[in-house]
Amino acid sequence: MGSTEGVSAARIEPSADVDERAEIGPGSTVWHLAQVREHARIGADCIVGRGAYVGPGVRIGDRVKLQNHALVYEPAVVEDGVFVGPAAVLTNDLYPRSVDVDGRLKRGDDWHARGVTLREGCSIGGRAVLVAGVTVGRWALVAAGAVVHRDVPDFALVAGVPARRIKWVGRAGEPLEDVGDGRWRCPRTGEQYVEKDGLLAEAAER
Repeated sequence: MGSTEGVSAARIEPSADVDERAEIGPGSTVWHLAQVREHARIGADCIVGRGAYVGPGVRIGDRVKLQNHALVYEPAVVEDGVFVGPAAVLTNDLYPRSVDVDGRLKRGDDWHARGVTLREGCSIGGRAVLVAGVTVGRWALVAAGAVVHRDVPDFALVAGVPARRIKWVGRAGEPLEDVGDGRWRCPRTGEQYVEKDGLLAEAAER
């Protein structure tokens, strides 16, 4: 690993492979055998687990957890407070092929990478797969093993193959209680939410 000012305040385990052109924020830890590629930017107080991969130019916010062997392919954007479970994969190619139609090995210029976007506070369960280009909304929850092929709304809990919404969750991550008239309540915090036209938003009052 190169020694740069951008990673000097972070903890980088000796077996991790962090490109000298990457930026790692203060208070962050990159664990054993993880790889952080060139021009990736990781914010403050993040955890990059053992064997995780962060692709070139990926943008990761503050207080993000990438669990062991999570794979975040470029040009993904991961906002603040996101959790990515073990062995989850954020893909970037809708039509993957190793070779082109002439049988030649494809190179970077032969295809267009489409990144996954993870909005603030959302969580991705272990071994979930997110198809290139999808967005997971704020505080949403993707169940373990799900395959997400379309955008996930804010506060939605999605599960299955392909993933479908099965419940609403609050910022605390627990399923919400239906209190009638399109209103939902978090059993842990008491926070109120309002459902309209198939979408959920925080109520004005708490």
